[in-house]
Amino acid sequence: MKKNILYYGSKEIVRFPEIRIAKFHKDFYFGFYCTRFPEQAVRWAVRFTGKGMLNQYEYVPDETYRILSFPEMSEEWLDFIVSCRLGRSHDYDIVEGPMANDTIFNYVQNFADGKISREAFWELAKFRKPTHQISFHTARSLSTLQFVKGYEVYDEE
Repeated sequence: MKKNILYYGSKEIVRFPEIRIAKFHKDFYFGFYCTRFPEQAVRWAVRFTGKGMLNQYEYVPDETYRILSFPEMSEEWLDFIVSCRLGRSHDYDIVEGPMANDTIFNYVQNFADGKISREAFWELAKFRKPTHQISFHTARSLSTLQFVKGYEVYDEE
C-alpha cells in the first residue's frame, strides 16, 4: 500500500494524534484533521499567534476501514458538510475531501440557513483555490498515521 505524506498545523508537536471533541462541529464532524498541502497546514498552525508547529505524518491507507472520499466539491459533499456542521455524526473511520474554509463555510452556513439557494452556493464557491482535508474519526483509524517530524513555522505576512 502506498504511503502518503500528511501535515497537521498546531501550536505544538503532536507525536500521538487524538480525536478531541471541540466546541463546534467541523466539516466532517469531530476528528483529527490533516492535509496533503503543507501551506494549508502552516496557515492552521500560525492563525492565532503568528507562529506554530508543522507536524508531518506518513499515512498508509487501509481499505478495511470505512472511508468516504470526495474528490471535489459536489452536491454530496455539500450535503455531508451541512449535516456534520449541524451536529449529525456519521460512522466513517476516515473522511477526505475539499475543505470549507472560512469563506466557503460562510456560504455553507448561508445555504444551511436558507439564506442562499444551492445554485447561489455553487456560483460563489467556484472561484476558490483548492483545499484538502482528511479527517480521522476513530481511534483505530489513527493507527494509519506515523509521526515523521515536527518543526516551527511562522506567518510570512
